[in-house]
Amino acid sequence: MTDTTELSKVDAMPVVVTPMRRRHLRGVLAIEERTNHRPWSMGLFMGELRMPTSRCYVTALQGHEVVGFCGLMLVGDEAHVTNVAVHPDRHRRGIGARLLLVAARQAVGRGVRALTLEVRMSNAGAQELYRRFGFVPGGVRRNYYSDVNEDALIMWAHDIDTEEYGRRLDAIESAFDEPLRTLGFG
Repeated sequence: MTDTTELSKVDAMPVVVTPMRRRHLRGVLAIEERTNHRPWSMGLFMGELRMPTSRCYVTALQGHEVVGFCGLMLVGDEAHVTNVAVHPDRHRRGIGARLLLVAARQAVGRGVRALTLEVRMSNAGAQELYRRFGFVPGGVRRNYYSDVNEDALIMWAHDIDTEEYGRRLDAIESAFDEPLRTLGFG
């Protein structure tokens, strides 16, 4: 994506959220390299994809380009959001919200009752997004991001299996400027 005409063509395409597949990993890794101080490796992502009963990974595509991804690790009736990342050129366009919405609904469908995650203390934008999804602070992990000497805020969203939480997700979806598009979910 070096040509601005090419970028604008991709920007004009709708965002589609789909289950992550091996074919998406090159794009996922490119985003991971740009957004994470300690990026995950190809092997780590491939290992996660080999555990479909305890993992749930989704990607956001515009055309054939991966523009974001989100992952969950499921343990009993809880799920840990392992990562949410959007290509830096696509921030503030609702892609992260679309990814988290689909992941949350997938979690509910698998019997999850609570979601948790860690977020950088300095990442106010991500914290704002998570609050929209009902996440509240639950603690601090000191120096969790040791490579940059930063603490993590632990956040939780409880009772995600309730009608009330379902209405929250419906309200988030109805606020999108274009309909949520998904592909490949059963």
